[in-house]
Order: sequence, then C-alpha cells, then structure tokens
Amino acid sequence: MPDRSIAEAGAQMRAGRLTARALAEAHLDRIAAENPAIRAFVAVTPDRALACAAQADADFAAGIDRGPMQGIPFAIKDLVDMAGLPTTCGSRAAPATPAATDAAVVERLLAAGAVPLGKVATYEYALVGPSFDGPHPPPVNPWNPDHITGGSSSGSAAAVAAGLVRVAVGTDTGGSIRSPACYCGVVGLKPTHGLVSRHGIFPLSPDLDHAGPLAASVAEAALMLDAMAGFDARDPASRACAGPAAAELGQPIAGMHVGYARDWFATDPALNPAVLVAMDDAVSALSLLGARISLIALPDYAVMEAAGAIILHHRALTIHRHRLHAYGRQALQSLLAGLGLTGADLADARTAARHLRDETDAILSRFDAVVTANVLAPAPPFAAFAGNKAVWTAMRTLPFNLTGHPALALPIGFAGGLPMGMQLIGRAFSEARLCRIGHAFEAATDHAAQRPPRQTGGR
Repeated sequence: MPDRSIAEAGAQMRAGRLTARALAEAHLDRIAAENPAIRAFVAVTPDRALACAAQADADFAAGIDRGPMQGIPFAIKDLVDMAGLPTTCGSRAAPATPAATDAAVVERLLAAGAVPLGKVATYEYALVGPSFDGPHPPPVNPWNPDHITGGSSSGSAAAVAAGLVRVAVGTDTGGSIRSPACYCGVVGLKPTHGLVSRHGIFPLSPDLDHAGPLAASVAEAALMLDAMAGFDARDPASRACAGPAAAELGQPIAGMHVGYARDWFATDPALNPAVLVAMDDAVSALSLLGARISLIALPDYAVMEAAGAIILHHRALTIHRHRLHAYGRQALQSLLAGLGLTGADLADARTAARHLRDETDAILSRFDAVVTANVLAPAPPFAAFAGNKAVWTAMRTLPFNLTGHPALALPIGFAGGLPMGMQLIGRAFSEARLCRIGHAFEAATDHAAQRPPRQTGGR
C-alpha cells in the first residue's frame, strides 16, 4: 500500500476503496519494520498522523476535496518546525524545547489535507556530514547501506528511496535537496528562490536557502510543490506564486529547446566516467522525445561556486557564531571557513551574484531548460569519512542557489549499483516547464521505476 503513487492513492480514496487512515497505518507499519535499518526517521508522530488521516477521511465523506495531497502521508526534515516536536537540526546544540507552531510549509501541507508522519534526519544544521557525533546515527543509502545518502536532506532522500514515504520536505542551500536525491535515486525539486516560504525553517544562509520536495517521481514532486508554494509575508524573500508545477505534466516536449552544459563537468578530474556516459545517454533520450539539443556554455563554474561559498560561509557563521562550542567536528570545520571573511567580501560576492544571475537569465531566455550534471560520482562509502572529517564531494548545484533559478534533479542510471542523476534548470518560476520535461524523460526511461531492496533490522 505505501508503494501507491499519490495519484493512485488519491483516486482510490476518492472512490471509497481506500481510507487515509489505512494508508497512514501502512506507512507507519513499514517505518516500524524498516527504519531501524535505514535510520531516516528521527521522530515518528503516529497520533498526529492518524488524527490528520481521520480528518481527511471525514472531509472525503463530506464531499470536501482539498486537492491531490489530501490523505497523503509526508515526512519533514528536522530543520523544519513541527508543533509539539523539538527541531533538533541534527545537533546536540539545538534546544530541546518543542516547537510551538508549524513551519509555513507544514501549515500549507496540512491545509491541503496531507498527513504528517514525523521528522527525518538532517546533517547538523544543514552543514556537512555524515557525522557520528550527533544525536542520531546518519541514515544509510537504501541502495547500499555501506554508502552515504548525501546531505543535508539525508533523511528525506533515504525515506523516499526506501519506500517509507512517497514525498518529504527538504531544504537546499548549496545542493541539499539535489545531492541526496541524486545519491539515493529519487527526484528533488529546488524551486525558484522565494516560491516556498522558509518561515519556521532554521536558516543556514538566507540569500541561498530554499525549501522544496523530494519525491518518488516528478509528478509527485510537482503535486507536493504546488501544495507547499505560496506567498507568505513572514518570509522577506517570499514572492508571488507561479502557476501550478503540475500544470503541464503529460504534455509532449517535441520542439522544445534544451541547452546541454556539458563542458561544466565533462573534463573535471573528479568526474566518474560513468556519469558522462549516463548524461550523454539522457540527453539523447530527450532528443528522441523531440527536444532540440544545443551545446552551451554557462558562466564559469568556479566563479559561481566561489561567490556562493563566500555568501554561504559568511552568513552561516553570523547565524551560528554564538554556539560554536557545542557543535560536532564536521559542522565546526565548515563554519570556521567563514572566519576570514569580511563584510566587504560579502558585498563583493553579492555584486558578483547579481551579475551572474543576469548572465544566467540571458542564457536561459533562449531555452526551455538547461541540462547538466548534478553530482559527479555516485555516493561515496562511509569509510571515506573515517575520523569524522569533512570530505568535499564534487557537485554542480551551488550556482543555482546563488542565482535562485529552479532546478529539478532526477535519476539517469546506475554505476556499481548506485544511482546517478542530472538536473534541469529553468527560468525563474518555470517549474511547470521543468516538470513537463522531467516527467517526459521519466516516462521514456526506467530509471525512476527502479527501487532498492527492502531493508529490515538495525545496523
């Protein structure tokens, strides 16, 4: 039952062949059986889940339809407030006081009739990991438990990949939705900056912070994003909502113009050759679907990453400076990278960001989407992080936090039994177009249909 898509489960609930309570109970049973091995959930809320499911069932019975997410279970990254639970942020430094209210994204999902199952793991304060000095052991990759999930939406990706839930809330400041989506073989959607309110989400770097969905499919990511999105005056960056991300699902992509930023990653020494082969094959699949492909050059990646890193590290240290003594080793190492940065450095980086955003806008104005690599190799093993040290993994994600453009991550194959992925980037508020392209690709390939083996028992 937990393996039904949102559309399938919704149709059955509306036809009276399934109840939201039964669906929630099936998810809770699977979490109880399999989460000890996956370690994705750090807190499960059965009472609240069943109460919300009962309300969804009562609404269905009364003819009240709140939309596609009604009765659908979801998980919440533990950087996001959920009333009645502490927001631990994956850290021993976090206060144990339960949140008094729900974050804006949780409010909106509850208003849409969705059913909250609980909190899933994050790297400490959305910084780096996996770490072993936090309040919980890190989640494992469902495809191979000896490998990491990526971060910082580690629990969100692991929970979706393992089939514990179809959709989960994630956050993305430098790739934290897209990196774990890639490593775990699921879909991740970082929306346009300002489309989803961050009120009630602990900040890392507000210039770059985004919230968005991780999901088992493109269609489900689109449906969840539509429930999450909307203007919120409590978030200073919030902007008027775009059209529904699900509006163009199922439409053909023949005639669309897609730019392929191959040179952004093809000669990088960190690239696993299998990623290049899979990327070329994925772009060929888009061509066979009728898209017109052009090789393009994006702004220099190193410059974009450097400007983004300055903003991230300067702002993160400002937010976290007062409690550095309580952080784990990896998080502390990451935060200390901001010590040598000045206000002038931040101002220069923001100026560069504006220029790079304008340059990227000009490129994207000529295309329906741009495709490039997401992460340059499959998930590394936990052994690479021996000694609890921070390890850099090569990604191509941070620039679109810097520019604020939407980016859709989706699987494109496997290397050594581990997933690989790409990302589609579009103009601001073009989520519907990205999901249309991603959904067409997904339907024409079998990558998203593959699931890891069930895991039981603890590690």
